[in-house]
Amino acid sequence: MPKKTPQYDNQSITMLKGADRVRKRPAVIFGSDGLEGCEHSYFEILSNAVDEAREGHGSEIITTVFADRSLMVEDFGRGVPLDFNETEGRYNWELVYCELYAGGKYDNNDSGAAYEFSLGLNGLGACATQYSSEYMDVTSYSGGVASSIHFKKGEPVSELIKEPITGKKRRTGTTVKWRPDLEVFTDTNIPREFFLDTLHRQAVVTAGIRFVVRFEEEGGKFTEESFLYENGISDYIREIAGETAMTEPVLWKLETKGRDRDDKDEYKLRAEIAFCASSQVNVLEYYHSGSFLEHGGSPEKAVRTAFTYAVDKKLKALGKYNKNEAKITFQDIQDCVIVVTNSQSTLTSYANQTKKAITNTFIAEAMTSFLKEQLEIYFMERPAETEKFLNQVLVNKRSRESAESTRLNLKKKLQTSTGVGADRVEKFVSCRSKDPTRRELYIVEGDSALTSVKLSRDAEFQAVIPVRGKTLNCLKSTYDRIFKSEIIVDLLRVIGCGVELKGKVKSDAAPFDINSLKWSKIIFCTDADEDGFQIRTLLLTIFYRLLPSLIEAGKIYIAESPLFEITTKKETLFAYNEPEKAEIVARLEKEGMKYTLQRSKGLGENDPQMMAMTTMNPATRRLIRVNPTDAAATARIFETLLGDDLPARKEFITRYGAQYWDTADI
Repeated sequence: MPKKTPQYDNQSITMLKGADRVRKRPAVIFGSDGLEGCEHSYFEILSNAVDEAREGHGSEIITTVFADRSLMVEDFGRGVPLDFNETEGRYNWELVYCELYAGGKYDNNDSGAAYEFSLGLNGLGACATQYSSEYMDVTSYSGGVASSIHFKKGEPVSELIKEPITGKKRRTGTTVKWRPDLEVFTDTNIPREFFLDTLHRQAVVTAGIRFVVRFEEEGGKFTEESFLYENGISDYIREIAGETAMTEPVLWKLETKGRDRDDKDEYKLRAEIAFCASSQVNVLEYYHSGSFLEHGGSPEKAVRTAFTYAVDKKLKALGKYNKNEAKITFQDIQDCVIVVTNSQSTLTSYANQTKKAITNTFIAEAMTSFLKEQLEIYFMERPAETEKFLNQVLVNKRSRESAESTRLNLKKKLQTSTGVGADRVEKFVSCRSKDPTRRELYIVEGDSALTSVKLSRDAEFQAVIPVRGKTLNCLKSTYDRIFKSEIIVDLLRVIGCGVELKGKVKSDAAPFDINSLKWSKIIFCTDADEDGFQIRTLLLTIFYRLLPSLIEAGKIYIAESPLFEITTKKETLFAYNEPEKAEIVARLEKEGMKYTLQRSKGLGENDPQMMAMTTMNPATRRLIRVNPTDAAATARIFETLLGDDLPARKEFITRYGAQYWDTADI
């Protein structure tokens, strides 16, 4: 019988008041009650300083990160008003830091507003951050007076304190010091990288303003880093492109007015768009009023629409499409462009308080129209650079289509799941068990080894597939060539968990899914000679290139094969290396036993009993797990010896080649 709940009546409805409106529900304002929300609370205070600097008041903003996780933001603007407000009948410190939806940016579409273009809009940030802090100390420098107010856990703990500013330099500005409260946020340990990334981005879109961050280190000393872009995104795009630029970076500027709907207020929009084509770097970044639009919104929509339209139109005009060829997509453009937009508007519709996307329809329409026009002019005025750009877009398009064709063919080849369908793979010998925690797959070289392993295995849980000859070096082969190899495709079908494709086909069909893996172990079983080692290495390149997560998960093993058979009247002993051989021989000679010593035969020549004992039986075999550390070291060797870095290969051979001279095949 369901448990009865307490009475629910008119007195059951309650209302959060004061600081509890934020302290008990921080995610409503900051988007999260975790570290991300704590980070955003810092950004709210920083935003107020940025707005002052953007309006021409102060040229430097300083953030200090203290060892106790307290934070301080210092600007050199006009100083936040804290005195009595005759219109509202309350002190401004109370309105700004103790009242949600109070501030000086609501009328920024009017000509007489304190802020025309501002990052802070809603009158929430300063108050919400104060509410969510252990303490907050605010000092405003203005008119020769330093005015201070102090808070603890959302409540004022002092009167407004005023002191004359002493010294020769009568500064102005605002200093806010506070410590995010662990009673509000689950984590307040904001990483250093967040401050560096945030302030770097602010410097990019706030031209001529220096952003400084100071970190308190052990012993009370401070380290400092600063960011300054005198020309904003114009300098930034040149820094990103560097020597990879295929075209000279350009900067387009827009100033206009409009409205989101006929019955809505008109507002101002200004925007900068920096663009260049690059042979190696692709970056798309959107900012609005200083906020990095991680999720894009209106500017992203404008860039995607305008570039796709203009590039397609120019390709058609120049006759660059082949007959019946499909048109380009934005992905083809994206892979070879650097585009940074920096826009501001006097009325902004953010997706939410965290300001990671904007939704203004007028901004999307105005920027789309402007970009189409600028690109059309660019294509006419810069024919040589246009040719480079368009040709690269077509290369990207055709490479993508080729990769998609490869992916579709691969999907057909690999869509047979491990189990019944995999039995159709030529010479694959399955096992009876369907339990993926028991099943083992042996990969052997050639038909003779297949026979030996098949006769000596436990058919209940051990399966075997042969590879015929030496496989491709997957590090030096294209996906197209790799997936034309029947050996590799058959092996992937039997493994049955898809593939991990990097680059343009990374997220396409036949995706890797480790939950589809039906094997507890995948075991390489090759002869203990040079040919066997080479086949084993080439097999490893398949997994390193196409299934690296199986290595990370510890699913790949190497079966050790004995090098020597030492036979006495009583038994046959096996040595897997020279030291083991020497130890066994010394013991037998000490015991006065006669023995015969011979090198082990290839796997195909071993009798089933010997194979079962040395290679197949879990109780007596030796397996080496290829672990991630091995994989990383192996990867470096693969890249050096089998990859395309010729200078590194020459250096390796020069340094170590003499050690292998006596075994060289010359």
